[in-house]
Amino acid sequence: MAALFSTLPFADKSSLMMMMMMTISILNVAVSVNNDHSSKNRETADVVSGNGSKPFPWDKMRLPKHVIPVHYDLLLHPNLTTLTFTGFARIEITVNQQISSVILHSKHLQITRAAIQRRMGNSHTEEVVMVLEYPPFEQIALLAAFPLHVGQNYTVSIEYSANLSESFHGFYKSTYRTQEGEVRVLASTQFEPTAARMAFPCFDEPSFKARFSIKIRREPKHLALSNMPIVKSVSVANWLVEDHFDVSVKMSTYLVAFIVSDFKSVSKMTTSGIKISVYTVPDKINQADYALDAAVKLLDFYENYFSIPYPLPKQDLAAIPDFQSGAMENWGLTTYRESSLLYDPEKSSASAKLWITMIIAHELAHQWFGNLVTMEWWNDLWLNEGFAKFMEYVSVSITHPDLKVEDYFLGKCFDAMEVDALNSSHPVSTPVEDPAQIQEMFDDVSYEKGACILNMLRDYLNADVFKAGLVQYLRKYSYQNTKNEDLWNSLAHTCPAGDTQEGQLQGDGFCTRNQQTSSSAHWTRREILDVTTMMNTWTLQKGFPLVTVTVKGKTVHLHQEHYMKGSDSSPSTGYLWHVPLTYITSKSDTVQRFLLTTKTDVLILPEEVEWIKFNLGMNGYYIVHYEDDGWDALISLLKKNHTAISSNDRASLINNVFQLVSIGKLSISKALDLSLYLKHESQIMPVFQGMNELIPMYKLMEKRDMDDVENQLKGYIVNLFKDLIDKQSWNDEGSVSERMLRSSLLLFACARKYQPCVDKAEEYFMKWKESNGTLRLPNDVKTAVYAVGAQTIEGWDFLFSKYRLPWFNTERNQIEVALSISRNKDKLQWMMDQSLLGDVVKTQDLPHIIVFVAKNPSGYHLAWKFLKENWNKLVQKFELGSASIAHMVIGVTNQYSTREQLAEVKEFFNSLDEKSSQLRCVQQAVEIIEENIRWMDINFEKIKIWLQNNM
Repeated sequence: MAALFSTLPFADKSSLMMMMMMTISILNVAVSVNNDHSSKNRETADVVSGNGSKPFPWDKMRLPKHVIPVHYDLLLHPNLTTLTFTGFARIEITVNQQISSVILHSKHLQITRAAIQRRMGNSHTEEVVMVLEYPPFEQIALLAAFPLHVGQNYTVSIEYSANLSESFHGFYKSTYRTQEGEVRVLASTQFEPTAARMAFPCFDEPSFKARFSIKIRREPKHLALSNMPIVKSVSVANWLVEDHFDVSVKMSTYLVAFIVSDFKSVSKMTTSGIKISVYTVPDKINQADYALDAAVKLLDFYENYFSIPYPLPKQDLAAIPDFQSGAMENWGLTTYRESSLLYDPEKSSASAKLWITMIIAHELAHQWFGNLVTMEWWNDLWLNEGFAKFMEYVSVSITHPDLKVEDYFLGKCFDAMEVDALNSSHPVSTPVEDPAQIQEMFDDVSYEKGACILNMLRDYLNADVFKAGLVQYLRKYSYQNTKNEDLWNSLAHTCPAGDTQEGQLQGDGFCTRNQQTSSSAHWTRREILDVTTMMNTWTLQKGFPLVTVTVKGKTVHLHQEHYMKGSDSSPSTGYLWHVPLTYITSKSDTVQRFLLTTKTDVLILPEEVEWIKFNLGMNGYYIVHYEDDGWDALISLLKKNHTAISSNDRASLINNVFQLVSIGKLSISKALDLSLYLKHESQIMPVFQGMNELIPMYKLMEKRDMDDVENQLKGYIVNLFKDLIDKQSWNDEGSVSERMLRSSLLLFACARKYQPCVDKAEEYFMKWKESNGTLRLPNDVKTAVYAVGAQTIEGWDFLFSKYRLPWFNTERNQIEVALSISRNKDKLQWMMDQSLLGDVVKTQDLPHIIVFVAKNPSGYHLAWKFLKENWNKLVQKFELGSASIAHMVIGVTNQYSTREQLAEVKEFFNSLDEKSSQLRCVQQAVEIIEENIRWMDINFEKIKIWLQNNM
């Protein structure tokens, strides 16, 4: 799944059983025996629902392992008028210990009949069974009147009905408006991580893989899609068609998908004969071509890279009008938010092209990592998401070299480090149990950190060895489930050597080196390279190392410690990483390598140097502190000749220097001294990183009424980038990175009221408004133009009138940003209210809109009040623990820096139920505010003095 973002409920077994006795719901179902259970011939069972005191026969959140599903036969009939659906599930199971009940998942399903069929000779005996429900664990128990024996095959049959979900998960309702204004309804699915149980009773855990045969009933005017192609369609009545889909491959329940809609499609074939189709609402089919071409290229790439054929005959990509995350990797039917799939060459921005390509690459990578080979449990979600995030960059750099995606990878590592530097972070592999905890795993640690440590491992092993290990892993565990160690074991049988003579494989799977390793060897100093031990230091403990470098003549002293923010963040004991260090010096740009496996170590340079730069290209997931005059030498280098090191190295220096300020290793004046060189910077990543470090500083001041220093700091940042801003042309020319840089710089300049930018944007907006929105604006300057135009009430109203029109759909994200920058509080409140209603502004966009408003000095009070007053509605819509909830909680509060704001945030979340108050995002929000308070207390006066001396 592509992202845009506790303890067990009972303390002990006895209290658990007591609660079950009190709350259990029992469906008493009359027993009937029938050899034919087709709906036409069998008798209808009497169903009586009521409450009783019969205990639920299972007391754990995880399902028992003694029943294994083999095959599901599913028949679903959604009614898009009544917004309900009926279902019939037949599940073939095998039993590996004698039992008298079958435990499986069900949520919000009204079960009308359940039976267990057993084969006795040539006859089939079916007995209708009692169903117990235990909603806290989203489980049901089918109580058999006879024992189920080991080695025998049984079939569970369940009839049920339910409402289409009003949220974004399960089998849910989505709507869209045609160009003529008609509202149309469709039904789609989102099952990851734990919502398949909302569409059919199932063993809803990733390790219970099975095959699926799906039938969908629909009106003739609609079409149905699922994971597999349709093999036949049967007319059930004049107004009803039943589509039969081919039997699926063996897969987890969260990958099942089906859609009933009136979508149109475009299709192409890959070189290996896989049919690729892009589905979308009819009015937007002309925006599907780019995604189609990208998907064909990417699927071809992955088949070649993994040396494993894509196992299905087709791959559909469907744009869903209402969608919570970025996309979902359902096998053979990937689903997307419309803005993650649809591209209009005439209207879409350069960043949209990059985003869409990356998202498609992510979901198609999942067809191997996640679908073919799946993590055994959600604690190792990173095996899915970290790999898919990493493969985005590997694949797109080859299939779409013009996008230069490799330039942006280090930004993902910076994002991960932001949350991984907090005490509330978690190891990449973390125990989880309940659905909210599972949802919380879909975060920057699983995605971005997972990708960054894989990139580091590839750099350590080298690309060919890494790839060979991945292929071995995928082949060995196809259609199975894996744990962390399975991946490391596959990679441990490969050696990080430039050639086979340098490194040899020992019998224990470790790599040995010749005793005499030269400085030109791939890695120096270590004879034994243990991939498992090394990577366990990155996946089984939270956080990342700070490596301190002290140069004394030709001797370089190295020291590692746990980097952690916070007032009580004294160096953590017991944390140790195997850190693959890389470095260059003033005397040699040849990359040198050194594996640091101890707390301290020493390396010897061949000669004394003026400066040394570690972590080349930010390929390692660690930050570096240069003691004594180390930083001064690098700052001097940047001022004299910044292109002596790569743009990514410059970006990493900017990031590292400000991170060191946060833990008191450097003064803020030193970091600001380094930032001065940015006046001569023109590359996207250093510029973006400079903005990412400097802008939050004045954002903290905006919410503390520190106007004088705040305005001075804003003026300094504008002046820093003034020359680069002035060089920007107001058109769509240049590479993707040049266009993205232009878009961001102009929006920043106009938002900061840099007059030449504001004048130009106002001129464009007036001409656009006079043309009634028909004038074609350059795509890369639209956000800046809209943002300036929306500052007046008249301009805001005109812009919103265009937002509602279907032919502005590709620009909606840009318009939302502009509307949220308004200083009119009534408009900001109205935007959030409308987003929650979901009519004119899609509720899927609400998390972003709330955060946009929260960043606005005129809106942050409104956003916080809105979050508090609508908390229950937001949780119901977006799910507790989801990335969307986390995005809102952190995005609304992460620029607070007063003790009063901290107290208010704590008071609100402490007033909620335990599951809400204990969310990781709440802990993160509190930590961030505490860090902001501490940071401002220490640095505000120093910033004030530095600005006085340097403005």
